[in-house]
Amino acid sequence: MKTLTMATVAIASLVLAGAAGAAVIPRVHDPGNTGCPKATYAGGVLHLEKNCATEVDATAGAEITGVAGDVFDSASFTLASTSQCQAGSPRFVVVTTEGTFVLGCDNVTPIITAAGATYVFTAETLAAAGQQVPTPTGTIQSVSVVLDVEGTADLTNIQFNGIVQTAPEVPDAMAACKNGAWRTFTNPVFKNQGQCVSAFVHARNELRALGGG
Repeated sequence: MKTLTMATVAIASLVLAGAAGAAVIPRVHDPGNTGCPKATYAGGVLHLEKNCATEVDATAGAEITGVAGDVFDSASFTLASTSQCQAGSPRFVVVTTEGTFVLGCDNVTPIITAAGATYVFTAETLAAAGQQVPTPTGTIQSVSVVLDVEGTADLTNIQFNGIVQTAPEVPDAMAACKNGAWRTFTNPVFKNQGQCVSAFVHARNELRALGGG
């Protein structure tokens, strides 16, 4: 299963940050190279799979960019059905200056419609469900969505702090790198314009292979 390289994630994140944008970047955690987790985004659907036992150290998910420095207000996603919520997964993982906060699909009461089951996480909905987990506090450092149990989940209408999250688009490589713009990048760093163009083209191709870009 093809996954995004760290360079591609860095380029997409940098582009989005510069445009004050937010996006979902599919990625997997698979240190044992099992091949069992899969994450793709296409047609507005984040498709996650973990085709191995829950106890295996592997997760499918996506990074949500453009939210670092904010404070938590709300988060939500819609699953194709309530059966895709298993043992609280998929879940948001919100890392802030005050710790790591996990918001699982079993921590709130879903809203059932023809579109599926929508899980909304706010201070109010978490409290109404018995405050099974704490509401995120502090300044956000990173946010991700993960599926860490065996199964499959199809997420749509992913929102964080009221902003709908979609797949990122990498701009035209030449436009991003010309007129000395390649010198402004710090992560990754480029030696010349040609190297910058090559990296953006590679990033665009990786994103398209995952259904983005």
